[in-house]
Amino acid sequence: MLQIQNIRENKESIITALKKRNLDAAPMISKVLELDEKRRSIQTELDATLAESNKLSKEIGILFKTGKAQEANVLKEKTAGLKEASKKLGDDLNTTADELQQQLYLIPNVPHESVPAGNSEEDNEEIFKEGNIPTLSKEALPHWELAKKYDIIDFELGVKITGAGFPVYKGKGARLQRALIAYFLDKNAEAGYTEMQVPLMVNEDSGYGTGQLPDKEGQMYHVQADDLYLIPTAEVPVTNLHRGDLLSESDFPIKYTGYTPCFRREAGSYGAHVRGLNRLHQFDKVEIVRLEHPDNSYKALDEMVEHVKNILRELKLPYRVLRLCGGDLGFTSALTFDFEVFSTAQDRWLEISSVSNFETFQANRLKLRYKDENGKSQLAHTLNGSALALPRVLAGILENYQTDEGIKIPEVLVPYCGFDTID
Repeated sequence: MLQIQNIRENKESIITALKKRNLDAAPMISKVLELDEKRRSIQTELDATLAESNKLSKEIGILFKTGKAQEANVLKEKTAGLKEASKKLGDDLNTTADELQQQLYLIPNVPHESVPAGNSEEDNEEIFKEGNIPTLSKEALPHWELAKKYDIIDFELGVKITGAGFPVYKGKGARLQRALIAYFLDKNAEAGYTEMQVPLMVNEDSGYGTGQLPDKEGQMYHVQADDLYLIPTAEVPVTNLHRGDLLSESDFPIKYTGYTPCFRREAGSYGAHVRGLNRLHQFDKVEIVRLEHPDNSYKALDEMVEHVKNILRELKLPYRVLRLCGGDLGFTSALTFDFEVFSTAQDRWLEISSVSNFETFQANRLKLRYKDENGKSQLAHTLNGSALALPRVLAGILENYQTDEGIKIPEVLVPYCGFDTID
């Protein structure tokens, strides 16, 4: 959520920056400033009314003490009117403040100056590419056919139990999945991230805190009876660990990692690009989250990008890094780098990670602050990244490591799997 003071002071520059998102934010910004002016006007009137009421109350006490009851009773009638007026003003203030908050929730984060303009993923900038794309035989198969051939993932069984997008991992497929989770967590722990095991459902405040609500409400599974949401990513519960906290500068950096299943409705997704593991309603993901001093957050972002690169180097998967354009940038992000692994059998790139800096956008919603060297309260910066999302990493391994004798396991995963080939 953008800070209202920043909007007041930098209205035009914010409107201009949001055009990178192909968004004409002028009407929303004007509405915010209108509501803010109304809120401040009501607050001023309420403060004056309460001050007058307090002043009269003191005068009434003096008048009663000096035996001037008649004059005191006249003032008591006046204070009764002031109390009624202050109650109405208080109600108006709460209503206006709520309207202002809801309007602020609708405005996305301001893109970082390095974010390129663009309309869609086609306009993202490739900034790095590494790894050799293997040459496969003409008989090479996409991962969903490999899964069936080696009986390691059963998509039809998942449909029977739940529905499309809920696969069942079997035998060596389940072992490989577990191996990837353990490997990712170990790599993150080695890099200084503290492992956290968090709830898979969150309340509404948590959803608003990290920006999934109201923006992604239609994509989240909602348990209406308890008003809880199944998490779309560990980012939500992990970042909310510090909702409402006042930190010290010495607390930074705060680095967490966590493994969770993730749940997304993926409403409107269809076509060949959602086959197999390409797009699921339930999938596993290992996340990294950082809380940083604002002066260090972009250095931290670079470190996170390098960390994910190192994992992919060890897996020996061909990958590239993209800087997302304004039209493809997530609602809460100021700057995002996407990682994509090349799927040789599908002849396409598959997104496997997003690493983002949200600057103060989430922290403002979370009321996540720290005391600076002058003792003044400031908003922290929050960052997160996938390290890594499993389905498409698994798809990339199955497709890129397939041979006529079976599917080889990346060397770094063999100790975790206990086998070196799926055959």
